[in-house]
Amino acid sequence: MSRTTDVVAKDRNQGKNQLRVGRLVKAHGLKGALKLELYTDNPERRFTPGAEFTLQVPEASPWHGKTVTVREYRVMNGNPVVFLNDVDDREGAETLVRAILWIDQDVDEVEDDAWFDHQLVGLDVFRDDVVIGKVARVEHFPAQDLLIVRAGEAEILVPFVKAIVPTVDVAAGRVIVTPPPGLFEELPDTADAGEPEGSDASE
Repeated sequence: MSRTTDVVAKDRNQGKNQLRVGRLVKAHGLKGALKLELYTDNPERRFTPGAEFTLQVPEASPWHGKTVTVREYRVMNGNPVVFLNDVDDREGAETLVRAILWIDQDVDEVEDDAWFDHQLVGLDVFRDDVVIGKVARVEHFPAQDLLIVRAGEAEILVPFVKAIVPTVDVAAGRVIVTPPPGLFEELPDTADAGEPEGSDASE
């Protein structure tokens, strides 16, 4: 699992399984390049020349319903950068900022720490070896993905990041979480913690 996770979404595009592999975060230079936020552990394989991506953009975007094709991928000053066909200047690149890139994924294809949504839904969620709920669904957002965990009647939004979800074991049917205090329960009432001793003594 990448820090922002390589979570595979199903049925986004005409019933095909697709993998979210990156987000275009900023125009770079004057020749149409875009800096990438990577959601894949193998960008050199994903962003080869000719690779085609489905775009997740707002409906109002001129790119809605379109695809883009990689012209070149390189690392510049430590940052992953991609050049796309038909995006030849900074103005064109600016129209793609914040777009999320999805690629068709073979069901049998395996990428390290990547899961289909349907593989995660229904898994038991463990904390300290105790089942505290089940994964109800996965929500995908530009910043990160969320596991929606049903715990009793409540739904808890769990950031799907390594620090909080260190282990996903599909074969065992479980997810292990190490949530911060208060994520799955109310924090202890500390309102009286600073009350001076003897303050309730009768005169």
